[in-house]
Amino acid sequence: MNTEAVAKRLVELCRKGEYERAQRELYAQDAVSIEMPSAPEGALGDAQGLEAIYEKGRHFAAMVETVHANSVSDPVVAGDWFSVAVAMDVTFKGRGRLQMEEVGVYRVCDGKVVGEQFFYNMG
Repeated sequence: MNTEAVAKRLVELCRKGEYERAQRELYAQDAVSIEMPSAPEGALGDAQGLEAIYEKGRHFAAMVETVHANSVSDPVVAGDWFSVAVAMDVTFKGRGRLQMEEVGVYRVCDGKVVGEQFFYNMG
């Protein structure tokens, strides 16, 4: 798959809330996931390797009580890179409802996502 095909498939699956399926289909085994520099350490921080990325996603999902809305933009593709904007309206267990927005930037090599980095406001 070329970058555009990977990007479109990732968006398709994420719009359905099928994040781990997207990772299983589209990510390289040694993929890297990078959060904001001021993000807390631990299960929701940076992850190296597909198993760690799965665990990061599972940990996030376990914190969510209800997803009220989820939107994913069409991808913007440039060479081996693409980006998408994501907005979520979620209620977290014990923390209440929160609206979140972020931009995800992805790098594709040999038809697989090898890196993802997320940009969002902290606080």
